[in-house]
This record gives sequence, C-alpha cells and structure tokens, in this order.
Amino acid sequence: MRLVLDAEAVSVLIGPERGARLRVRRAMEAAHRLRRDVTVATLTLAELYRGAGRSQALDSLLARENDAVLLRDTDRQLARVVGSVLAQASLGSAHIVDAHAVALAVEDGGGVVLTADPADLERLAAPYRTIAIEGI
Repeated sequence: MRLVLDAEAVSVLIGPERGARLRVRRAMEAAHRLRRDVTVATLTLAELYRGAGRSQALDSLLARENDAVLLRDTDRQLARVVGSVLAQASLGSAHIVDAHAVALAVEDGGGVVLTADPADLERLAAPYRTIAIEGI
C-alpha cells in the first residue's frame, strides 16, 4: 500500500496555499511512519513542468524530497496497468495522467491517492476496492 501524489497534490507542495500544503505534508509524514512509499508517476511531472519559474520550483522540491518521494517511470508493466485502469473506466487517453496515479496504487495492491480533483480519480479507481481517493 502506498501514498500516491497526483499533479494537484505535488502542485500544492510548490504553491502558496499553506493549508493544502500542510495536509499533503501530514499525509506524507503518516505514510513514512507506516513505512509506506510516497510515489509520483514521472508522467505527472510532465504535466507540472510549465515555464522556468514553476519548473525551477518543482526541481527544488524534488531535490529536497529526493529520499522521501519515489518517482515511478512508466515501463511496460505499468503501461499495462494504466491501460487497464482506462479501459475499466471506459475513458480515453485524455485521462492518462490521472490513470497513472491510480495505476501506481493498483500495482502496489492498494493505497491512497491524494488529489484536489477527486471526481475524475474516483471514477478511475471505482473498480478497485483497495484504493482510496482523498481530497486535499
């Protein structure tokens, strides 16, 4: 079981909103206390790298959190899980980044996905009883 951060959850870690950032930090701390991985799909980073200032802030965050956040590349095995998540939800590739977040939890047997937009992720995660979608 792992904690997965979607694009919105990572974005709050580099953004100005203190309340949401504190909620994500607390979830990360709880995951570490429980010896659970905190994971981000590298495809999620592509959604976040948007301009020099934002990209620099993201790079700084990833450098600081190097030991705390596991980055997961899309290999063939994960690609199959992502495709299955999309197929089961009857959604197309427009949802591929969100599907990666859900797939990271699926491949680990379950977990929690943190997001600021739970509706799309809940639809993707609906067939999987071991996945919880938590709003921030």
